[in-house]
Amino acid sequence: MVRGGSSPLGRIFWLRRATLTYDSLLGVTIAELWRRGQAGWPRRFPIAQFPNPPLLLALAGWGLGAVTRGTAGDVGRAVFILGLAVWALEEAVGGVNWFRRLLGVGVLVWIVAGLASEL
Repeated sequence: MVRGGSSPLGRIFWLRRATLTYDSLLGVTIAELWRRGQAGWPRRFPIAQFPNPPLLLALAGWGLGAVTRGTAGDVGRAVFILGLAVWALEEAVGGVNWFRRLLGVGVLVWIVAGLASEL
């Protein structure tokens, strides 16, 4: 069943009622936002989720590698690759659906190909 009924007008009115307002976000804590993000979007077939710890580590390493040079930049890039590899392995082995598992395998292949080209 489509929310708001089957008519386009009913769906528009449902969307207007479902829109978040600034006042509705005031009572939401960071922990609640994290919990909601972990559920994924869309809920029936999660494609996107709020980043988990290995992905947050990879993003931090990427940021460090992007803004620094020398040893710090090399460490940042290594942290990025390591964090991304851990995330991709977790997705490839325990992803919630076929898309997430395929995404994990694809990222692992990308990492291995990138590292092989550096040899």
